[in-house]
Amino acid sequence: MNLRETTPTPAADHRTPARRTPARRRRTTAAAALAVLALLGPAAAVQAAGPRQGPPPTGKLTMVGEVGDYVEGVVDDPAHDPTLFSDRGVYYVASTGVANPDDPGGIFLRRSDRSLAGPWVSLGAIDLPRWTLDYGVGHLWAPHVVELGGTFHLYYAASSFGTNRSAIGLATTRTPGDLDSWVDHGPVLTSDTDDDFNAIDPDVYRADGKWWIAFGSFWSGIKVQELKGMDTPVGPVRSLASHPEVPPNAIENPQVFQHGGYWYLTASWGLCCRGVESTYETVVGRSTSPIGPFVDRDGVPMTEGGGTPLLSSRGNQIGTGALDVLRDRGRTYAVHHYYDARTGGTIRMQVREVEWRGGWPTFSYGPGDGQPPR
Repeated sequence: MNLRETTPTPAADHRTPARRTPARRRRTTAAAALAVLALLGPAAAVQAAGPRQGPPPTGKLTMVGEVGDYVEGVVDDPAHDPTLFSDRGVYYVASTGVANPDDPGGIFLRRSDRSLAGPWVSLGAIDLPRWTLDYGVGHLWAPHVVELGGTFHLYYAASSFGTNRSAIGLATTRTPGDLDSWVDHGPVLTSDTDDDFNAIDPDVYRADGKWWIAFGSFWSGIKVQELKGMDTPVGPVRSLASHPEVPPNAIENPQVFQHGGYWYLTASWGLCCRGVESTYETVVGRSTSPIGPFVDRDGVPMTEGGGTPLLSSRGNQIGTGALDVLRDRGRTYAVHHYYDARTGGTIRMQVREVEWRGGWPTFSYGPGDGQPPR
């Protein structure tokens, strides 16, 4: 698979490269799911013995199933910008849609009935809302899912390369595995060319009875704003992080979450969407407040370029970024995408347990992870 490289302009940030085949998986039938299990062999059969079987997984999970596939003319379901959530013991991942300017791809869904490791089965794409076409979309980007009272809120980005004329939309459902059940509610937050921020890469979280939306890519960096009723921005737009050392401020993909007495902000530095030439890496800072200021281990504010390295290219996993966090069975897990160097840059997803040392998140690396690129 040869990925088309994109020019690193401010918005050529973290979408799947604009390549397209005649086939796009829309639904996965029961027969197809059984065929996947058969191909995966005995290991998958053991994992499929029952929901959440055994103790919570640890370390870097061995992913099985449809975790990002590309076969020309047959299937195209990359796992770019994954977000991880669960519903009554069933795990889901939503990710950026398949790129096609003639038939823009909606947010893509896959599920695992047994384990965070899989086997994962692709469900297909949620229908693309027509209002997003006004933003020149080739596909929808970077979803984030939040559950409240049994209703799942899917936030996503509508934009195109090279512009900050962008919008963050919202869709909801009570049955996330049913692609037709998602109801779109239109744009929640927008940006235009006279703004100094880019309204993409949403991350919605709750703190002290208030909802907040973190967002941003390039331009002036990562922002946050209060959300009234989970769908109406109110109050000032505040800065959370920037990366001015790498023009043009190559930072995006905010994720804010709590552990112990701190709030943590992760973000992606560098460039994505260039296949095995991607330079994405993930950094982290922390704060006692959910809206910052966030600082790294050395005390450098993230608004001034601070960020402690958390996850970077290693072995066959190149351009690791777009990290999303899930709390499950007393443990913290993170999903991220990477470009598989063994297959020329196939966009796949990886789930890892987040470990904690001295009040900071970290990941363990073993011999199977390989070495960082030289």
